[in-house]
This record gives sequence, structure tokens and C-alpha cells, in this order.
Amino acid sequence: MMRSLDIAATGMQAQQTNVEVISNNIANMTTTGYKRQRAQFQDLIYQDLRRVGSYTSDTGTILPAGIQVGLGVQTSAIGRNNEQGNLQQTNNTFDLALQGNGYFQIQLPSGQISYTRDGTFSLSPTGEIVSADGYVVMPGITIPNNATNVTVNNVGQVQVMLPGQTQPQTVGQLQIVLFPNPEGLDAQGGNLFVQTAASGNPIPGVPGSPGYATVQQGFLEVSNVNVVSEITDLITAQRAYEMNSRVITTSDQMLSTLTNLR
Repeated sequence: MMRSLDIAATGMQAQQTNVEVISNNIANMTTTGYKRQRAQFQDLIYQDLRRVGSYTSDTGTILPAGIQVGLGVQTSAIGRNNEQGNLQQTNNTFDLALQGNGYFQIQLPSGQISYTRDGTFSLSPTGEIVSADGYVVMPGITIPNNATNVTVNNVGQVQVMLPGQTQPQTVGQLQIVLFPNPEGLDAQGGNLFVQTAASGNPIPGVPGSPGYATVQQGFLEVSNVNVVSEITDLITAQRAYEMNSRVITTSDQMLSTLTNLR
């Protein structure tokens, strides 16, 4: 069988993965805090027909250029672009956006801590600040039920105004975390990530500290997907898929020609 059939097949599989990644980006173009992904590829092992650097005679002459035939392509990784998304003003008291690096900490019902850039928060029936799914935002801050106003400043201090008081009272301090390798986080769906061996251990800190994001109350971070770029990438992937399919068609025609020789 001609190698080109297998090679083109790997190319079609790679571009199919590419299209799937792009389609997921486009589907999440309005998802709060979503970070666009990008498929990364690497060439497969090469077959040596004449090894470069081998001896070509008994006198020690060396082959300056060999004959290597590549065997196709494979997906090496699907990376995540963690650049900052734009901030969209909502004016909702418990909508919080991170301007800079870092993640909010969310406690799952199992007790495990997950991480998110989605600051769509609200209050539980007991007054705790919770995520859109009702999970507690760490470190667990409760707003008094008689509070007349709630403010979250840039450094994550949660302050409330109570009846009869003229100065705000601080009821909690939000903490965010950094990771040595945020691309190593494992996406769980629901805008949540969990720690892995690749991400490294979380490094907690106060918002506004050197290297840590600040908190913007009344804003949400929108997806960093660039629709024009995604459409361009989609067209490129489609053309690459078509070219690989054409290689298979051409190889099949060449095999048919050989078969019909008499």
C-alpha cells in the first residue's frame, strides 16, 4: 500500500481535531471567563530509506543527505490561551471580575476545591457568597441579612453597611490563587478547573498583591475568543482537510492505474 494513504489519513484526523477545538471556541464565545483553546500538532516518526551520515564506501565517505519519509502528523496537545478577556459591566453587586492573573476558589459539594475565572456570584439562603451553581466561594464569606449595601474593593475586601452605622464593616477577605502552569489545570465543565500534577500547587494570595489580579465589582470577564480569528482558522482547517482527502483520492487513482497494468 502507498504510504500516502496512511499519511493523508493522519492529516484528516488531525484537522478533524482542529475543527472540533475551533467549534468549541466558537460555541463558548459568550461563556463568562472562557479561555480559547488551540490544537497543537507534531510530525510522526520518520522511515529511513537511506540514513544520513552513513558510510557510502570503504574509504570513509559519508552520505551528506539521506532519504527520510515522514509518516504523517499527530495531535500533541490542546493548549489554553490564558490572556485577559474584556470586562463587561453588569452593575450587579455580586458579579466580580478578575483583572490580571489568578482564579477564584470554589468549594465543591465533595469538599474538593476547584478554580474559576467566572465571577457570577450570588447569595445562598444563609447569606454566603456562592457560585452560579450554589457552591461556596472560598474562604466562605457571609453577608448579614440586614446589610443595606455590599462593596467589594479592588483588593477583595468585602464590606457592608449596617443600619445605624456610618462606616462600612469588613466581613471577609477574598483570596485568589496562582498556578505555576495554569495550562495544566484540568477543565471540569461548568467554568471550573481542578489542580493536576502538571499545574503545580496553588499559590494563594490577596488580590492586588504583586502578580495577582485585582477584583472589579459589577463586572464580568467575557470570553477571550476572537470570532474573526476563529473563522479564519476554521477555513484553514477545512482547506487542509480537503487537501488531505484529495491526496487519498489521488493515491487511490494511482493504485488503480497499477492494478490495471497488463
